[in-house]
Amino acid sequence: MIKELIKDESILSQACTPATADDAQVADDLVETLTSMEGAACLAANQIGSTTCIIAYLDDDDQPHVMYNPRLLQALGAFKAVEGCLSLEAESKVTRYDRVKIAYDELVDGELVARKKDFTGWTAQIIQHGIDHCKGKLV
Repeated sequence: MIKELIKDESILSQACTPATADDAQVADDLVETLTSMEGAACLAANQIGSTTCIIAYLDDDDQPHVMYNPRLLQALGAFKAVEGCLSLEAESKVTRYDRVKIAYDELVDGELVARKKDFTGWTAQIIQHGIDHCKGKLV
């Protein structure tokens, strides 16, 4: 179901709770909402009103991917960026990394399976943005 974006900073500033396989509907709603929006690249669950630690992002081919409980394990190539956000009016100045290793869970046959993957460039940047949202960091 396509959800309305949350813009309330008191909600967005709260750290998300760990996601479970029971949160599959939240993940589906994230993907539907993300793919319905022109120019969107990434959404975190708290941006659609859920307090679970899930992000959805579009890859370079505009294909959606979901990460449950994403965590930044390694980061290389720091750079300064100015980012916009679908939930906030103002742009934010942030430090991002060009190459990252992310640990996350993926839903496979109704169970969460641990994964690790390396990302670079724009995809690395938007995943970092989503992880910040899960931590309650306003970016």
